[in-house]
Amino acid sequence: MIGVPDQIEENEETQMRVEVDADKCIGSGACVIACPEVFSQDEGGVVILLEATPPADVHERVREAVRACPAEVITVEGE
Repeated sequence: MIGVPDQIEENEETQMRVEVDADKCIGSGACVIACPEVFSQDEGGVVILLEATPPADVHERVREAVRACPAEVITVEGE
């Protein structure tokens, strides 16, 4: 339609979904250092996922957190 901006729909291919296995977390804090917008830690140092579907501007830092995690408890789908 003329005069109506195109709608951009976010789909599974453009959206990142983050999951953590907190039971296997060793509390290194590498994820928090890499991407504090998405990861935090509880009093015992165990990972807390703050944002399961982070915005695109932090996707690279989320991938860095995945690479930095010594216990390999962070997984990413999509994106």
